[in-house]
Amino acid sequence: MKTVLVTGASGFLGSQTIQELIERDYEVHALTHPGGPTVEEGGKVVEWHASDLLDEGDRRSLIDEIKPTHLLHVAWYDEYGTYWASTENIRWMDASSDLVEKFAEAGGRRVVVAGTSAEYDWSSGRCNELTTPIKPDTVYGHSKNTLHERLVTLSAEKGLSLGWGRMFFYYGPREQKERFVPSVVIPLVRGQGALCTHGRQVRDYLYVSDAGRAFAQLLDSDVEGPVNVASGEPVELQDIIFKIADILGKRELVDLGARPAREGEPLLFVADVGRLQDEVGWSPRVSLDEGLRLAIDWWRETLNVT
Repeated sequence: MKTVLVTGASGFLGSQTIQELIERDYEVHALTHPGGPTVEEGGKVVEWHASDLLDEGDRRSLIDEIKPTHLLHVAWYDEYGTYWASTENIRWMDASSDLVEKFAEAGGRRVVVAGTSAEYDWSSGRCNELTTPIKPDTVYGHSKNTLHERLVTLSAEKGLSLGWGRMFFYYGPREQKERFVPSVVIPLVRGQGALCTHGRQVRDYLYVSDAGRAFAQLLDSDVEGPVNVASGEPVELQDIIFKIADILGKRELVDLGARPAREGEPLLFVADVGRLQDEVGWSPRVSLDEGLRLAIDWWRETLNVT
């Protein structure tokens, strides 16, 4: 029996892994924080646990109770606008290191942790896991990279199989409203102006269900080390903006250049997804056009706007 503990399981990304893991014959134990949302799984075989991962006693009790063979660790501090520089990242780094150590000591076999593209040198353009320099310049990026280095050492000592999924740019239902896609969708569905930057930045955006499936598939593989989890399809942000506007018939409400781009932001920052496709065997199922339509439909329903 494969028993998996999924942290951050009620969140934007973690929630997308649950059904994928069930379909791969895992007994799924899903973690949400105390006081977190009630999650209905519609008859799916999932056991939910409310626990505070920042509490050492809770971490120990959780591992002792479940005795998971697999761990998918997605939970992290993600308050929009503050997480890049917050010292909460350091607390999560220490808690995550301890969680994985307890998992290994309890006989756990395979762990996949959500890393970040912020570990890379963003001036590199196209990022490859094995050749692109690691040069984080935020507390968030430093904390994730330090955790990765710790876990590489720990996994070697404990005989633990470790996969490290580097997250890039995701969008879809339940996304924080301040993020890029919702920041365009929300005003347009309300008939308001969408104030944007110049939009010439080239990124790759992945629909969140495809990202969740990639993490589940990575966990279920024996692929070790860092793996970029991204679309691998570069696109200018202005192209995404106008796709959204055209779906809604609101192109005249788009104001490119109304907001300044982030200082020092590179024009090109995308992922090489060769490892994800060739070694993990993953490929996306949701096109950008389809994903944007799904995201728009979700926001219309959520905002009760027809």
